[in-house]
Amino acid sequence: MKRIYVVEDHDVIRSGVVQYLELSGYEAKGYALIADARRAVEEKLPDLIIQDVMIPDGDGFMFIKELKHSYPRLPVIFMTARVEESDRILGFELGCDDYITKPFSPKELVLRVAALFRRVDAAGESLVDEAVFSDGEHTLKIDSLQHQLKVDDEDVSLTAAEWRIVSYLAGNAGVLITRSQILEECFDYSFESYERVVDTHIKNIRAKLRVGNWIETVRGYGYRFTGKKA
Repeated sequence: MKRIYVVEDHDVIRSGVVQYLELSGYEAKGYALIADARRAVEEKLPDLIIQDVMIPDGDGFMFIKELKHSYPRLPVIFMTARVEESDRILGFELGCDDYITKPFSPKELVLRVAALFRRVDAAGESLVDEAVFSDGEHTLKIDSLQHQLKVDDEDVSLTAAEWRIVSYLAGNAGVLITRSQILEECFDYSFESYERVVDTHIKNIRAKLRVGNWIETVRGYGYRFTGKKA
């Protein structure tokens, strides 16, 4: 049974979300304060955190940034009244897997949770066992079974969303992939307003890969993985 922590200070929303998740077959626990959620994570790591942004004892964005430092692959859904595009972009820059704005229907939230778990469980299926790529100077190794990525034998720590994007692009090496395709295949949605999210993830991935020119930008269209199988 998947374990989900819901960090939300509004009692009615928190209890409603927890109850709906439990009715949908998940083990869910709710926390009104970041301090309580932090202790819960330290005691037992969940399979997913659903995080409000504005919490009385802290900033939800900063809490997730802190958690992602220790648990980069921990799936996160932000659940917040902050609807500005800049807030959504910040959420994805911090490594969240989805962003849902209030008000929302509990049914939609549960559907997004189910879709996220499907993506996480299927991550790596596009590349069987091990695949090694070269750009002529550097090597990039993807081990789907171990969920590891290395550049020149150095480990690269990716968030769950970043892993899905790299796996999808590398699994289609040499093929032009549009932003819409990445959204549909890696995030299960294709809203135009989210296309900037793809650019944000690609920027973060390039920074983490450090060396080599693995992902080419095709202006106006999308991206192409340029590494060749070694």
